[in-house]
Amino acid sequence: MAHKITTQWKGNMLFESDNPTGQTLLIDTSPENGGNNEGLAPKAMMLSSLAGCSGLDVVSILNKMKVSVEDFKMEVTGELTEEHPKYYHTVTVDYHFYGQDLDEKKIQRAVNLSVETYCGVMEMFRRFAKVETNTYFHSS
Repeated sequence: MAHKITTQWKGNMLFESDNPTGQTLLIDTSPENGGNNEGLAPKAMMLSSLAGCSGLDVVSILNKMKVSVEDFKMEVTGELTEEHPKYYHTVTVDYHFYGQDLDEKKIQRAVNLSVETYCGVMEMFRRFAKVETNTYFHSS
C-alpha cells in the first residue's frame, strides 16, 4: 500500500502539505532560519507522528479492553545529533494516564502492544534512533 502526499510551496519558507484524507497542514521554520513560525517544524512533526501513531493504538486497544481513563497524553522528546544532517539519535516517549482506579496492568499492556507490535512509526524510528518509553499513572 502506498501513501502519496503533495507539498506545495506557499512563498518564503512556508509550505502546505496534504494528506490522503484530504486534510492539510502548514510547514515553516523559525525567523532565524528565514521563516515566520507559521507552521509546524518538520523534525518536530516527526515526533508528533510518533505520538499520534502510538496514541491511536493505545486508545483503540483500551476501547477493546473496555478500560477507561479520564485523560491521556504523551510527551515525546527527541535528541538531535550535533552534525549535519541532524537527526534524532535518542527519542523518549512518556505516556501519562489520568483517572480514578486506573487499571494499570491493562493500560500498560495496551502501551506495550503499541510499542512492541502495532506502531509502525515507532518501528521506523527504531531504524535510526534509540527509543525509550515510560508509563506514568496519575490518580485524580
